[in-house]
Amino acid sequence: MSVTSVDKDFDNLTLTLIADFAAPVDDVWQLWADPRRLERWWGPPTYPATVEDHDLSPGGEVTYFMTGPEGDKHRGWWRVTSVTPPTGLDFTDGFADEEGTPSPTMPTTTVRVRLTPHGDGTRMEIRSAFGTREQMDQLVKMGMEEGLKEAVGQMDGILTG
Repeated sequence: MSVTSVDKDFDNLTLTLIADFAAPVDDVWQLWADPRRLERWWGPPTYPATVEDHDLSPGGEVTYFMTGPEGDKHRGWWRVTSVTPPTGLDFTDGFADEEGTPSPTMPTTTVRVRLTPHGDGTRMEIRSAFGTREQMDQLVKMGMEEGLKEAVGQMDGILTG
């Protein structure tokens, strides 16, 4: 598995995942930049994603839904704040209702993705920052850490496939 560490920092309200890949930075970047590749890993294996809109430009949006084992759909969105292909992406990540409208009752996270050369491959760091300790606790209890590890764990298969 490519995930090498996950650090929950409750003092700084961050969850940081580090993953290493035996692939060049440009190839790993395409897993974010190409919506068809993104939907092959964004979401745990039992909740595959379908990307509806994909605009990776500052101010752009990515909208998607994950389909659960019982056919249940869970919608989400990103609001892109900055993009530096092929090494950086920053966005706000949130939940949406059945119509795709952002949910005002669910927490959002600020996500920073960085890709750097590492050995003969690429190191990816995904850092999610939470607004409050309560929001962090809520999302961790909902399975955010496990879901992210499972999702990123699918990337190796896409890179070598």
